[in-house]
Amino acid sequence: MLDTHGRKYVQPIIKCLANGFIKVGLSANQVTIIALILGLSVSFSIYLGYSLVGVILLWISGLLDAVDGTIARLKGSNPFGALMDITFDRIVEIGIMLALAIKYPKSSFLFFLLASSIIISMTIFLTVGTLSSKISEKSFYYQVGLAERTEGFIFFSGMILFPRYINIIVTVFILIIMVTAGQRMAEAKKILK
Repeated sequence: MLDTHGRKYVQPIIKCLANGFIKVGLSANQVTIIALILGLSVSFSIYLGYSLVGVILLWISGLLDAVDGTIARLKGSNPFGALMDITFDRIVEIGIMLALAIKYPKSSFLFFLLASSIIISMTIFLTVGTLSSKISEKSFYYQVGLAERTEGFIFFSGMILFPRYINIIVTVFILIIMVTAGQRMAEAKKILK
């Protein structure tokens, strides 16, 4: 929801960064790889107990994830770059969930449920994006939902910074993701006839 409705407010910053990366000769795919490396560093920061560093790296990685898409739209996108982007996003999320599950083993079942809810929601999202004839500025049709990437970053930040409340944060996140899956499924029923 925040990605869809808030992007217009941060897009000038994202475009400025994209232009800067273009000027120094970095491609969208190279920025995607940098975002992945920073995103994986979040998991190691969590595991080593550097929570604040982990959250800062998470948000920088997320910013670069937005910048790479803007570079692709400015310079011309390619399907493999879109595949890298979506796959690397999931790898970062998996790394964070694994690090948190290892660090807080009493919550590991909740992280299993969280991963399951993400798989369900992303399956709907990607399938509708592939099957839909609707056009989007992205590489495929982008379904709006209550939980998008920014909401995920907010919840992951909460889990990292406030481990005392991790079970509550994870449970609320699971519920929001499942509501999103329901929204996307309802929309899919309307547009995939």
